[in-house]
Amino acid sequence: MTQAPPPRTPGRYRIALVCLGNICRSPMADVVLAARVADAGLDDRVEVVSAGTGDWHVGEPMDRRAAALLTAHGYDASRHRAQQVLATWLAEHDLVLAMDHDNLRDLRDLGETDPARVRLFRDFDPDEPGGEVPDPYFGGDAGFRTVLTMVERTSDAVVAAVAGVLG
Repeated sequence: MTQAPPPRTPGRYRIALVCLGNICRSPMADVVLAARVADAGLDDRVEVVSAGTGDWHVGEPMDRRAAALLTAHGYDASRHRAQQVLATWLAEHDLVLAMDHDNLRDLRDLGETDPARVRLFRDFDPDEPGGEVPDPYFGGDAGFRTVLTMVERTSDAVVAAVAGVLG
């Protein structure tokens, strides 16, 4: 199992999920991971947020296809509004997880990064560690289903890793 870094400070463990525009992959991961955190009884100790490296969707809701799929699977996708990641997030979050290598590079370009804290989301994937979450935006519904499957599986592993460092 992949290790999560210890919390930077006592209190809440802060996780940020990052993709390109913050309307598909990272908000799907945000909603699923937050639900898994709550299911594990850790929602009073773990905070989950998401953002995009680009600013063109700031303030917009999640992609309608992503939201519909999440809703069909029992998740609440209604509260999401896209935001852009800030350089300060690198120091403010315990774990910053990029959806693909381009997003990871963009995060590293924002400033000094600790490789234990700024990494790929799927570094925690028990089936394909280090893989990318593909961008489903320009494809069909099957791409969103594939992303949801990856996100659910990987979110379970992230929760287990964070629970391990929180004790």
